Amino acid sequence: MIDLPSFVADYVEAANARDAHGLAACFVPDGTVQDEGRQHRGREAIAAWAADTAARYATVIEPRSSAGADGACTLRAEVRGNFPGSPLVLTFHFALHADGIQSLEITP
Repeated sequence: MIDLPSFVADYVEAANARDAHGLAACFVPDGTVQDEGRQHRGREAIAAWAADTAARYATVIEPRSSAGADGACTLRAEVRGNFPGSPLVLTFHFALHADGIQSLEITP
């Protein structure tokens, strides 16, 4: 079991449950997600992105390793779903704030 910051653990749990609103609630109100070349700002936009991603790809995130310091967490995870090349190992770059996730960038 990998020890993750609580907001990151909650993000993974919500993503795997396909709970778009629960996932968005992990972010601060003006949080951002950068994924597939697009930025999504604010909880409403993040919830829409999460719902669309879940519907299109049916992803499952399996954390493999994490590192972090000074309000940052880098999570390497195997991501399986309905997309070419599945499964892939992706990197989730989280910037954390006391009230939630400030930003997330997902990269190969």
